[in-house]
Amino acid sequence: MPRTRHPVVSAILWGGLIAGTVDIGAAALITGLGPLMVLKLIAGGLFGKAAMAGGLSVAVLGLLLQWAMSVVIAAIFVLAMRRRLARLASWPLWGAAYGVAVFVVMNYVVLPLSALHASPHFGVAGFIANLVAMLLFGWIVAFVARIFLASSAPVQT
Repeated sequence: MPRTRHPVVSAILWGGLIAGTVDIGAAALITGLGPLMVLKLIAGGLFGKAAMAGGLSVAVLGLLLQWAMSVVIAAIFVLAMRRRLARLASWPLWGAAYGVAVFVVMNYVVLPLSALHASPHFGVAGFIANLVAMLLFGWIVAFVARIFLASSAPVQT
């Protein structure tokens, strides 16, 4: 990865955008819905069930909301962990822990407070699939942060 003048900003933006995009695909696989419907569900966080009847503009709004949330989630991780990740190879552990935290917050705080008022009701397989998706999200954010932050760390002699 090339050096950048703003490694923290790069880690936040790239980590959030990549993880957020992969998360849309994971949600489509888990739910069996197409990506456009997943994006409408995300927009449903603002508009409720009416978003399901929306068109492409609602799906685009869902994509922008997904990316915005993902960048904020990545920013929290990167800002909290930037010094530790720049020196340690333990990014998989920190990414997994963060993925579990994101899983809990999204399912038990964000979704119930959204306009969809969704409460989690998982079977065992659904719980595992959603948890794995958030572990992947956390690992992506941590890996991208590790790359950018390690490239900006001073060389130790």
